Amino acid sequence: MSRPEGLAGRTAVVTGAGGGMGLQIARDLQAAGALVVGLDLKERPAELEDALYERGDVSDDGFVGAAIGRAFAARGRLDLLVNAAGILLFERDKSLIEIDLAVWNQVIAINLTGCMLTARHAIPRMRESGGGALVHFSSIQCLRGDDRPQDAYQVAKGGILALSRSIAIQFASDKIRSNVILPGPTESPMQARWQAEPAMKHRTAAVVPLGRVGTVQDMADACLFLLSERAAFITGTELIVDGGLMARP
Repeated sequence: MSRPEGLAGRTAVVTGAGGGMGLQIARDLQAAGALVVGLDLKERPAELEDALYERGDVSDDGFVGAAIGRAFAARGRLDLLVNAAGILLFERDKSLIEIDLAVWNQVIAINLTGCMLTARHAIPRMRESGGGALVHFSSIQCLRGDDRPQDAYQVAKGGILALSRSIAIQFASDKIRSNVILPGPTESPMQARWQAEPAMKHRTAAVVPLGRVGTVQDMADACLFLLSERAAFITGTELIVDGGLMARP
């Protein structure tokens, strides 16, 4: 596969770069010639030894503002933002009538407010750089109901769609694009339970029309497309990457 166009020489901030989708995206952006600045609470992965890396909480406005300021200062520009950080708390994230408010607030803070904060600090820098592209990770979970609800996660991921569309319209005249990826079931550290229960993964794959769960590379490929010049006329929209699951009747 040829490399996406227009990424060499760009400066990219990737949240959640400490593992999973964020790490794969950061690695692929580096391979495409971008300067990558990773943001995560986790320690720097060995694979990002040559990248800039900031450890902190994406729901902390002070941390986010300072980290993005340093990313901009590295080359005097900021072109790309990927919001891949997120948490999925499974048994603690429940129906709205049961969920502990501290859990609700934590999930909303990291999964939604974190996206707002990074965009809030990145967009002025993108304006100074002559434009840019943002990609935010949501989930197909926000498009449907669930008999085993995770209401905080679902609401946060739905909010990302509304936030991205608003960004796309507000800042289109600044040549800033904003889009969302909605992954389906994906093998990543967030689904570590599949390692302990492989039968659960196989049952999930069985209902996906393409016959498998997604990989972090699937999500990285979609993300780099939306960041690249090949997607120059795409903004304010969502790309479902789920092996056809949402197309099922």
